[in-house]
Amino acid sequence: MYKTIFQAISLGLLASSFCLQAHILADHIKQDQSLSESNLPYGHVDVKAPNLQVPASTKPLFEQWMRDTFVKLGHDGYYYLTGTSKIEGNPNARNDTPGILLWRSKDLKQWEFVGNVFDFNKVDSWQKNYDVKRKRRTMWAPEIHYIKSLKTYFIIACTPYNSETSKRGTYILRSTSGKAEGPYVNIKANETTAMNSRIDGSLFEDEDGTVYLVSLAKHIAKMKPDMSDIAEPYQVIKQTPYDNEPYIEGAYMVKEGGKYHLIHAIWSYKLPDGSYAYDEDYKNKNSVLTQSEQKEARYSYDVVIASADSPYGPFGPRYTSVIGAGHNNLFKDKAGNWWATMFGNPRESGLKKAFVARPAVFQMEYKGERFYAKPD
Repeated sequence: MYKTIFQAISLGLLASSFCLQAHILADHIKQDQSLSESNLPYGHVDVKAPNLQVPASTKPLFEQWMRDTFVKLGHDGYYYLTGTSKIEGNPNARNDTPGILLWRSKDLKQWEFVGNVFDFNKVDSWQKNYDVKRKRRTMWAPEIHYIKSLKTYFIIACTPYNSETSKRGTYILRSTSGKAEGPYVNIKANETTAMNSRIDGSLFEDEDGTVYLVSLAKHIAKMKPDMSDIAEPYQVIKQTPYDNEPYIEGAYMVKEGGKYHLIHAIWSYKLPDGSYAYDEDYKNKNSVLTQSEQKEARYSYDVVIASADSPYGPFGPRYTSVIGAGHNNLFKDKAGNWWATMFGNPRESGLKKAFVARPAVFQMEYKGERFYAKPD
């Protein structure tokens, strides 16, 4: 009997030793990955790094063509989801969109369609007849936010360039019922036209209730307490640019660990030397790729983040958070865990995708003042 007990103890100690060695090895692997990333030139990315990939378990939440997926927890216990949608039968959302479609869920698994809460064919506002020529009555990148101080929902969205007029801009809508389903009306700043000439607008509510409008990854302005307009001129966000600064999309801001985190969407490209970088637009003389080369070299639409002590900056060096999940947002669930949205950019690229133009979410981790996808 004592021999059996001794053998069991020995096996237990051996198993514990193997487990400890495995943990040590895993830590060394993580350290090696971080070291290899830090050794890359600023603006370059290791597109094969395991800790930067979308988790393999990530699947579309439901069958719906969508770009720029946005999810946020509302005051009523529902998660609300929206994004750029297209007219049924159209290949994409470049020429026309139906309006702002909204879904909701209690658990991030089962989703129900709330409706078209801002239908371009029914609303009595400038969006209904804005740049109708060539059917460019388009809405991109909507977000829905419950502003606690005003106890109602706001939607921020934008209309892109139109080849007939070259107009574009951001607008904010307010729910008159206090409910996510609306009805929605334009705020005072955009009662007759867009409130600015930029796209990819976003709202960020700080812990003290102050709301900021972040615009096209570069500008920020504080909103008035009643959300009727901006309360100050737009300011350029102080950032740490790359040597070859690329075109950046999809700005979004969150706060965690006492830091403000500015989230970008940037395309990576395979350079002639085999490395990958966020290369400058081909129109810029600093780009190492021509226009035709960029099309062939485009690899992944990435989530890139920088952090600061103020929403105005200065933001420190950017880091790649997730490969291929660009133009998304981060949000907390009911238990306080971080999640990320994605859609899978359908544009041709070198990155193999499990799905394209479909809404999806996956869990994130915040460690060492950085956000990365939680491994499966």
